[in-house]
Amino acid sequence: MTTVVRVPEELSARVPAEQRGPGLERDAVRLLVSRGTAVSHHAFAELPCLLRAGDLLVVNTSPTLAAAVDGRVGDARVVVHFSTRGDDGRWAVELREPDGRGTTRARAGTRAGNEVRLPGGGRLVLEEPLSERGERLWWARAAADVRGVLREHGRPIRYSYTERDQPLSVYQTVFALPSADGAGSAEMPSAARPFTARLVAELVSRGVQFAPITLHTGVSSGEAHEPPYAERFAVPEASARLINSVKAGGGRVIAVGTTAVRAVESVAGADGVVRAAAGWTELVVTPERGVRAVDGLLTGLHEPEASHLLMLEAVAGRLAVDRSYEEALRGLYLWHEFGDVHLILPEEGPHTERCVSNSW
Repeated sequence: MTTVVRVPEELSARVPAEQRGPGLERDAVRLLVSRGTAVSHHAFAELPCLLRAGDLLVVNTSPTLAAAVDGRVGDARVVVHFSTRGDDGRWAVELREPDGRGTTRARAGTRAGNEVRLPGGGRLVLEEPLSERGERLWWARAAADVRGVLREHGRPIRYSYTERDQPLSVYQTVFALPSADGAGSAEMPSAARPFTARLVAELVSRGVQFAPITLHTGVSSGEAHEPPYAERFAVPEASARLINSVKAGGGRVIAVGTTAVRAVESVAGADGVVRAAAGWTELVVTPERGVRAVDGLLTGLHEPEASHLLMLEAVAGRLAVDRSYEEALRGLYLWHEFGDVHLILPEEGPHTERCVSNSW
């Protein structure tokens, strides 16, 4: 992306919306709406009148894990970010070091054979890098009940632009469901965070439908903005049927978050038909690949270097993404997981806006 060169630090959302003033709820964020290069400004609470009966929202039900745990390598303090559990029982982890401000920074010198001592007497042994792309994430063998360690000693992964630690409940979306095997996301599927139960009920009352999918997100790179690694996902049969039915009936399929796009597009055939499946996906949605089943996207605002922007371009096109980000900067929208959100809808003919925008 070329238009956005730098996001000013003051546009980072440092605390959740509901902590910014009395009486506020999660939906007290702004909503940038783009249809092609046409952009309009709204409150997120206006979402029900921006959608229409027959539209379908695809939502990720993955719960967020308390995936950051303190540890030691020799005498050095480290923070372990647990990313993904592999089929062989190993965990993909990232070792970081405390930065003295309550958050972490990238750690150099990690190598095979490093042993990490965990709280409660457990330990990890690093075996090999997760990918040839680099040595940020490692496969590690755990001599511990990792999920028990996370429950007892873990906390949500937090980055330096946030003001303070938050309880795990702050990082759960209204759609999160406990997994039978304790699996979940290392980082919150944050596009769904502004939804409240009240807003969901209003959407349903207006004829908007919901299709649940699951994709357990791994640890992203705050520094390198790498493409996503393989992630575990599931698209249930009922959701696949609903997506296909809505598309056949002329409705719009709108993914809530890039995770929902990745899951649905992983099981969409060249004919656009979605088929139920579960497993691992390595799909990276790019403009060259395009999208087959998704018509629109509700997402947060991403850093200019983030690979997620390629997915946005696949959905909306380069000019539309550039235009919307120009408007987001001009309008002082807030970035990151506690920030404002962006609704990308299909470009239409002459459109009469049905919502009255709030003044900010």
